[in-house]
Amino acid sequence: MYDFHAHTNYSDGAFLRWMVEAAADAGLDGIGLADHCNVSPAPTARRYKRAFGFNLDLTYERRREAIEAVRDEVDVDVFDAAEMDYDPAHEGAIAEFLDDAGFDYAVGSVHELDGANVHTRSRFADKPESERRELVDRYFEKLVALIDSELFAIAAHPDLVERNPHLRGFATEDHYAAVADAFRDSRTVPEINAGRLLDDYGEFHPAPPFLDRLVDAGVDVTVGTDSHEPDAIAPRVREVEAELARRGLQPVGLDRVVKRS
Repeated sequence: MYDFHAHTNYSDGAFLRWMVEAAADAGLDGIGLADHCNVSPAPTARRYKRAFGFNLDLTYERRREAIEAVRDEVDVDVFDAAEMDYDPAHEGAIAEFLDDAGFDYAVGSVHELDGANVHTRSRFADKPESERRELVDRYFEKLVALIDSELFAIAAHPDLVERNPHLRGFATEDHYAAVADAFRDSRTVPEINAGRLLDDYGEFHPAPPFLDRLVDAGVDVTVGTDSHEPDAIAPRVREVEAELARRGLQPVGLDRVVKRS
């Protein structure tokens, strides 16, 4: 199995070599190092990058050298990828950067709502329910735009808002249908993401009813453990394998994701 979504110390994960070695130990066929990357010119995005040290737009060539070096030393394929923050307003800047960078593939993510990361509970806790519903509407509008952009091989954690208890439960069948329609007409594939499965949220992304809708619509899937630490990879791989077997799903082939396999 290929895990196309993991992080290293080039964003908010553990040392690159540790992540690759853990992927090999977990029995994976390949690991995609998709560190966070943001090229938005918005002041809020720039401040966030400085605060958290998300500088892959400046360091991807150095990371590429590290990937090339470790490839010769492990029995697992290692892919040079990026998890790009997506905003429709900055699609041109994203497209230009991805074209110049030449990653093996790109993962697209919608992380921002109302000027804040969707994980930031305090930003949404005191908003009235009607406003939170509207923000979830906006999240899914952005997700559809991400899919329609054709910039990404993979759409990460397609219902990320469910991680935030103040945004959870507002996704609707209409949201799911719009996303399923977009995926059917796009090269972009949703991932089964295990990033919070063994934590407090306790579910895959997409959540079961959302994944049911995608599968019923004939949408293909891929896999991302979204691991940030070496010890997280193996248990998440086991859970994903069990879920795929339970549903009778086969992830898309390597050639659907990676430009040069």
